[in-house]
Amino acid sequence: MRYTFHPSARLELNQAIDYYEKCQAGLGEEFAREVKATIFRIIQYPKAWGGFSKNTRRCLTNRFPYGLVYQILESEILIIAVMQLNREPAYWKNRISK
Repeated sequence: MRYTFHPSARLELNQAIDYYEKCQAGLGEEFAREVKATIFRIIQYPKAWGGFSKNTRRCLTNRFPYGLVYQILESEILIIAVMQLNREPAYWKNRISK
């Protein structure tokens, strides 16, 4: 199964990578690898994580305080948000179709 990012989720990912890289050289790359590993877990077991809201699920990263909010579509996984867990929990809801 393939995956795609909502444009805002892609921006969140890039901003988080930049943030961690500014904190410590190489940390942004480690964050990117952790997000990639999380995406591969989602692809392997798309229904393993419980519903986060109607039609969405959330899988947490292992090392960083982030979760990937996603939808299972017919032929792909759509990453709705790369969610920093201390942020307002519902900020991404306007990105999904009703």
